[in-house]
Amino acid sequence: MTFSISDLAETFVISTRSIRYYEERGLITPERTAGGQRIYSKKDKTRLKLILRGKRFGFSLIEIEEMIELFDADRSGKKQLKRTIEYGDRKLQEINEKIDDMIALRDELNDLHHDFKQRLDRLEKETNSGGAVK
Repeated sequence: MTFSISDLAETFVISTRSIRYYEERGLITPERTAGGQRIYSKKDKTRLKLILRGKRFGFSLIEIEEMIELFDADRSGKKQLKRTIEYGDRKLQEINEKIDDMIALRDELNDLHHDFKQRLDRLEKETNSGGAVK
């Protein structure tokens, strides 16, 4: 089974320019017809799916390229899996740090919000009771 560049672009909801860029990087290698039209194989489609998944998870194209090359060099997949786990561990650490930062920011904002509401309540009570606003 083969695919045109527009088939892949439609399937993955990406631009044909993105697909050509991945080809320029050597991540996918379509065949060409006599007229120069790109013909993508099932392997190219699978690689494109892996590239897009890797990007979604925050991996750089260099990391994705390395993981693909490792699979090509070691068909057992062990080297690729080891490297993917290493990259995944780093990504998880980055995500956990971001989550911790966001939780701290949320807690700080909650504290400020609570303080501001208390100040407003005091000011409204003082105003309603005829007292001077401090």
